[in-house]
Amino acid sequence: MAYDEDLADRIREATSAVDGLTEKRMFGGLAFLVNGNMAVAASGQGGLLLRVDPGRSEELVDDVAVTRMEMRGKEMDGWLRITDAAVENDAELRRWVDLGVGYAGSLPPK
Repeated sequence: MAYDEDLADRIREATSAVDGLTEKRMFGGLAFLVNGNMAVAASGQGGLLLRVDPGRSEELVDDVAVTRMEMRGKEMDGWLRITDAAVENDAELRRWVDLGVGYAGSLPPK
C-alpha cells in the first residue's frame, strides 16, 4: 500500500513553519524529519507513524487508534501507529504532529 498523499500534504502544511524540516521516503511512507531525526510519517500502511518520547508511550497508547509500532514482532516504545480515523480533522492531526516534531526537535541533530 502506498502512503496517503493527501495525508502527507496535511502533514506538510502542519509542519510548514518548522525549522530544519526535511522529507524522506522511509518505511514505505513519507517521513518528515527535524534536523535529521524522524518526527512523523504518512505511513505506507495507512495513518501516521509517529516518534515520541519513549517514556510517554504507555500514556499515549489506547489499543484502538494508537498502538505501538511493531518491528519483527516486538513492540517499540517511542514509535506509535496512529490510525486514519484518529487524524480525520486538522486539530487531531496537529496534536500528533506537534508531539512528534517536539520530540524529534529535542534530539541532537544528525
